[in-house]
Amino acid sequence: MKKYIIGRKLGMTQIFTPDGKRIAVTVIQAGPCTVMQIKTIEHDGYEAIQVAFEDIKVKSRVSKPDAGQFKKVNTAPKRFVREFRVTTVDAEPRKVGDIITCDVFAEGDVVDVTSRTKGHGYSGVIKRWNHARVGSMSHGSGPIHRSVGSVGANTFPAHVFKNRQMPGQFGCDQVTIQNLTIVKVDKEKNCLLVKGSVPGAEGALVSVRTAVKVQKAPVVDNKGKGGAK
Repeated sequence: MKKYIIGRKLGMTQIFTPDGKRIAVTVIQAGPCTVMQIKTIEHDGYEAIQVAFEDIKVKSRVSKPDAGQFKKVNTAPKRFVREFRVTTVDAEPRKVGDIITCDVFAEGDVVDVTSRTKGHGYSGVIKRWNHARVGSMSHGSGPIHRSVGSVGANTFPAHVFKNRQMPGQFGCDQVTIQNLTIVKVDKEKNCLLVKGSVPGAEGALVSVRTAVKVQKAPVVDNKGKGGAK
C-alpha cells in the first residue's frame, strides 16, 4: 500500500543500533495532515488525494476561496496543500476530513523524500560547478582566478553551446532523494527518523511517500556468486 505525508525537516542527528552501529538520520516532523479532497477519474480525469499541513495562526491571511474550502472540510486553515497521485487500489481508503499522522509509516519502510534545496543565490562556476581556478596565483596575473574559462571556439561555430557550465542561480531546486529507509517512528513527538540526509535547510517543507523504485538486494546463486536476477 502506498503511504504519504507532509512535514518539516527539523535537522540531523545520530542514533545507535543495539549492536552499537551508529546511523546518521534526518528528523522530520511528519503531520498531522488533513485530507482536503479526493480526486477521481470520473470528476477530475485522474486519481489523487489532496492533503493540507500546518495551521495558519492569522486567519485573515487566507483568501476567501481557500477559507471556504477549509470550512467545507470543517478544519482550521492550513499553510500548505499538496497532492499525491495515488489510486484507490494501491492506497489505503480515505475520506475527506481524515487525519494522517506519522504512524502510517513503520520502521523499515523505504520512502522517497521531496524538498527544495538550499538557495545560494547567483554563484560563480567554482561554487556552482566545482571548477578549478584559472591562471597562476602569482603576482600580476590579474583578477581572473575565479572567473569562467574558455566557453567555446573562436570563429567556428561562433556561439556558446547550450548547457555550458556558467555562473548563475545556484540551489533552490526541487529534488527527490529515492530509497531512504525509515529507521524509527516516534508517535509521541510525531516524528520520522530517516536514514541519511534529505534536501533542504532546517524547517524546509518535505513530502514523504512510498518509494517508487524500491531497490532489491542481490540474489546469491548456488555457486555463491552474487548477482541480481
